Amino acid sequence: MATRIAPTNHSPLADAEALHKAFKGWGTDEKSVITILGHRSVYQRQQIRKAYEEKYQEDLLKRLESEISGDFERAVYRWMLEPADRDAVLAHVAIKDGSKGYHVIIEVVSVLSPEEVLALRRAYHNRYKHSLEEDVAAHTTGHLRQLLVGLVSSFRYGGDEINPKLAKTEADILHESIKEKKGNYEEAIRILTTRSKTQLLATFNRYKDDHGTSITKKLLDNASDDFHKALHTTIRCISDHKKYYEKVLRGALKRIGTDEDGLTRVVVTRAEKDLKDIKEVYYKRNSVHLEDAIAKEISGDYKKFILTLLGK
Repeated sequence: MATRIAPTNHSPLADAEALHKAFKGWGTDEKSVITILGHRSVYQRQQIRKAYEEKYQEDLLKRLESEISGDFERAVYRWMLEPADRDAVLAHVAIKDGSKGYHVIIEVVSVLSPEEVLALRRAYHNRYKHSLEEDVAAHTTGHLRQLLVGLVSSFRYGGDEINPKLAKTEADILHESIKEKKGNYEEAIRILTTRSKTQLLATFNRYKDDHGTSITKKLLDNASDDFHKALHTTIRCISDHKKYYEKVLRGALKRIGTDEDGLTRVVVTRAEKDLKDIKEVYYKRNSVHLEDAIAKEISGDYKKFILTLLGK
């Protein structure tokens, strides 16, 4: 469930005019920016951007970049993008970050539906004049490259059919692949990058039944290099992305110096999808409401905006 419910009686032109007014004079009226943009749906935000450009011959995003700054600006900017375009930006930043960003690429493409992955690839192509696959391949090597290129170029079957026999066979293949780090990684990569998510869930469940431990636990014991960490992240995102996102939020808030990029990424990308569910998972795991945990760690307009997206 989403945390944001947009008003139905929305006027893009009135919002565009109110934003223009907020930019006038000495200093920006950040409260108006948050009140308007933080309470509009993705469709409404695109309508505001269009109305603003038609009336003032100026791109609203560029104006926002010049009026606000820091974590607040990054969060608002990403919130204003269409989802596929936002995912393209996240993937591009992650590629530039090298090994620190591989988990973001995996997260984005493993959680999206097959059609959404296609839209992301198209948006990336339009924005950066390269394919996502070629940029991922250019910045990685070996088995890690095979896994990441396979994930970003995959068009999985999206249905609910399961083949129990195949689940058993491929659970055994995965077990052999990750046992003592000497397995046939190509087969593990093939399975994780081509099978439907429903089939993979059946395989992961069969793995646990047959081997007495979850595949993520087994991988965690061996996750000492980038490739094994990437395998672990892939399986976690496919198995239960809400639990994965809860861990990202927990890590972002508990480290010394908050990881604002991780916090912004989860809140902005999930606010219109399932952030309410992720908040519940967070509370069950930590016995603290996510809003309260966030409020203690960040400040200013960034804090007000993030809490608005959380439904405060």
